[in-house]
Amino acid sequence: MDRLVRGASLLFSGLFAGFLVGVLVLENSLRAYSAAVYTQVRLVELDSLDTLASVTLIPAIVTTVALAIRTRGNDRRVVLAAVALLLVVFATTLAINLPINADQAGWSVQSPPSDWASIRDHWQFAHLVRTFAALLAFGSLVAAALGRTGSVRPVGKQDEPVLYRS
Repeated sequence: MDRLVRGASLLFSGLFAGFLVGVLVLENSLRAYSAAVYTQVRLVELDSLDTLASVTLIPAIVTTVALAIRTRGNDRRVVLAAVALLLVVFATTLAINLPINADQAGWSVQSPPSDWASIRDHWQFAHLVRTFAALLAFGSLVAAALGRTGSVRPVGKQDEPVLYRS
């Protein structure tokens, strides 16, 4: 069970971080194009990418919280840092990216709003923040998996005393 939780946490956080990097590259490429091109690509992105984000971020958070509960020792702090970073991603997404996505879903390719570039910049900066946080979270989980100094144990199991013989 412990390996499954750790593996699922790594899998979902890695998929999510990779997804965000892909969107970051695409969004950076769009900076060279007109308002109409940007709007058209954003409308295509909004068709399914929010769903992909949800089916990778939510399991990443849930499995990483489960891993934090099960992990003991020094690695627990690293896993808790990953949880905190994933929550930063979640909060940034809810506070900035999703409201802009909802607004952009109603944009017209033929007549994007006059302030489209400032809206794009705001969305892209928030996306950069959450991409960086997601990559740090994934890196933390990898570091915890590779340098496991603590142990993972079932919840509720008491530490057994160590007996020494002289």
